[in-house]
Amino acid sequence: MTQLPKQPPSDVAMSVDDVATLLQCSPAHVRRLADSGRMPRPFRIGRLVRWEPSAVRAWISDGCPKIRKGGRR
Repeated sequence: MTQLPKQPPSDVAMSVDDVATLLQCSPAHVRRLADSGRMPRPFRIGRLVRWEPSAVRAWISDGCPKIRKGGRR
């Protein structure tokens, strides 16, 4: 089983920076993954883009499978 990298400080909705820290990549890469459907879809709170922590962690635990077919909708 793959061990998860360092966790963000809380289980509140995760920002792009929180997800980037978890994945050990850049925020731009997180945006590309989300736009291409290769990770769980974020939700919006006004202009803020956030991810559900449990969905991101489950996706990582499952081996980071592609979430939806096609690209941006």
